[in-house]
Amino acid sequence: MKIAYVFATNMATTFKLSTMILPQLEQNIHGVEVVGMMFFDDNIFALRKGDEVGERIAKISAEQNILLMVCDQCAVRRNMATGTFEQCGTGEVKAKGFVDGVVAGCFPQLYTALGGNPPDQVITL
Repeated sequence: MKIAYVFATNMATTFKLSTMILPQLEQNIHGVEVVGMMFFDDNIFALRKGDEVGERIAKISAEQNILLMVCDQCAVRRNMATGTFEQCGTGEVKAKGFVDGVVAGCFPQLYTALGGNPPDQVITL
């Protein structure tokens, strides 16, 4: 089964991702194939360059071909992207200050990125 995670609730990356999902992925015991992760609001901070959790996520993402996308508007609001609010959703906003492999986007970019390897289920945390 292929899964995509959406981290939308307060502290979803602090607790659920960093203490449950990530260790399971690192130990190859998660039980499903994770094809993508989308980060909203302050959850994007887990992917900052130099952050221990972010660096671990980047490593696993590269090894297991997992899409890492941050909400473009959330990144613009936090000065972690180049672009404007008017460009959000167009694919023109570029992530900055994140670990390797992170892209910025909105739902149209998420759908396109996962289109070639679609998940069977999307789980919002």
